[in-house]
Amino acid sequence: MSDPIVLSGVGITPFGRQPEETVASLAAAATAAAILDSGIAPADIGVVVFANSTQGAMDGQHGIRGQLALSGIDLGVVPIINVENACCSATTALQVATAYVRAGMARHALVVGSEVMTQAKPEAILAAFEGSWDVAHRDESIARLTDWGSGTPAPADAIELASRTVFMDIYAAFARDHMTRFGSTAEQFAAVSAKNHMHSVHNPNAQFQKPFTVEEILASKQVVWPLTVPMCSPISDGAAAAVVSHLADAASPDRAIVIRGIALGHGGAWDGKDPQDHVSHRTALRAYQEAGLTPADVDVAEVHDATAVGEVQQIEHMGLVPYGDGGAAAQRGDTAIGGSIPVNPSGGLESRGHPIGATGLAQIHELVTQLRGDAGARQVDGARIALAENSGGLVGVEEAAVAVTLLEARGK
Repeated sequence: MSDPIVLSGVGITPFGRQPEETVASLAAAATAAAILDSGIAPADIGVVVFANSTQGAMDGQHGIRGQLALSGIDLGVVPIINVENACCSATTALQVATAYVRAGMARHALVVGSEVMTQAKPEAILAAFEGSWDVAHRDESIARLTDWGSGTPAPADAIELASRTVFMDIYAAFARDHMTRFGSTAEQFAAVSAKNHMHSVHNPNAQFQKPFTVEEILASKQVVWPLTVPMCSPISDGAAAAVVSHLADAASPDRAIVIRGIALGHGGAWDGKDPQDHVSHRTALRAYQEAGLTPADVDVAEVHDATAVGEVQQIEHMGLVPYGDGGAAAQRGDTAIGGSIPVNPSGGLESRGHPIGATGLAQIHELVTQLRGDAGARQVDGARIALAENSGGLVGVEEAAVAVTLLEARGK
C-alpha cells in the first residue's frame, strides 16, 4: 500500500449509567479525546460521520442528530453525515469515513458514535430494539424463532425475565440452535461470559469491572433460557470516536494503525442450513480478501457479544475457531488473554457495556490500544493484526447488518 488509510486517533468515554450526560456531552468528550490523540486541529477535519441508533425512539430526535450533538465544536461548515444501522451503526460510519478519505474527498474524517439509553422509560427502550427487526411481520418472526430453537427446548422449570428486549429472545433461539447443531452447553456460554467479565476488571472504561465464576453466572437470574443476566449486554450510555486519515497526513505516523480491510454486508438470505452461508462468514471473507489476510493472521479480536452466544457464533463465522468449537474454546482458555486467540479483551458488550451507536467504535478503540501496546494489564502480547466484528438487527434468522474490520500495527 503506497499510502494506506489509517486510524490516526481514537477516543472513548466511560460506559455505564451516566444520568448527568447527554448524547452531545458524551460525543464532545469522545471527539475531543480522538482529535487530541490524532495530533491534528479541528479545522483539519473534512467530514464528520455520526452514529446513533436509539435517540429517535428514546426522545423523539429522529433527524439531524449529528448536527445537534456536535454543535458545540467548531468544525466549520464540513458535512455531517448521520448513520443508523442498528447495533452496527458505528462501524458502518467508520466504513463511510474510510471511503471518504480513500476517495480523496477529505484528508481527515471524524467518526463519532454516541448513545444515552439509561435515562429513557422502559417502554421507549423496548421500542428502540423492536425497531431493528421486521415489525410488520412480528408474529411470523416469533414463530420462526420459536421453531428455530425447538431442537433444544427450555426446561419446564425455566424462569424468564418479564421485561426484556426482543433481542434476548432472538439470542436465546440462536443459543438453543447452536446447542442442537453442535452440542454446545450452557456451561460453555457461561465460560465465555466469565472470561469477558474477567477481562473487564482491567478496563477502566468498562461498565462492569467485577469478575464472575462460571458457577456464579449459571446461578444468576435467568433472562430467557439458557441466558442469565451476566451473559447479556446491559443498557448503557457512552461515546467513542476515531479520526481516519491518509498515512501521509497523520501527525504521528508511528502511532497510526492501518485499516487493512473493512467490509459491510446485509443479511436475510440465509436458509439456516450451512453456517458458511451466514452473512457474518460471507462478510468476513470479503474483509480478509481486501486485507490480503487469513484468520490465522489474527492476533486479537473484538466481536459482537450482545450475549455470550453471540461471541461463540461470531468467532466461528470469522474463522477464528472451527464451527462448533466457540464455547469449548472459552472453556479451554483459548479466547482469554494469554490464550491462542484472545477475544474481547475489553470485556466485550457483556461487561464493557453496549451504548448501541458507540459500540463498534469502542471495539476499534480497544484494538487500536492493543496494537499500540498501550492496554496495560489487559495487553495481548505481540498483537500485530486485529479483527473487529460488529453486527446488528435481524432479518430472517441472521443479522441484518455485519461489519468486519481488519487492522494492522505499523512496524511490527
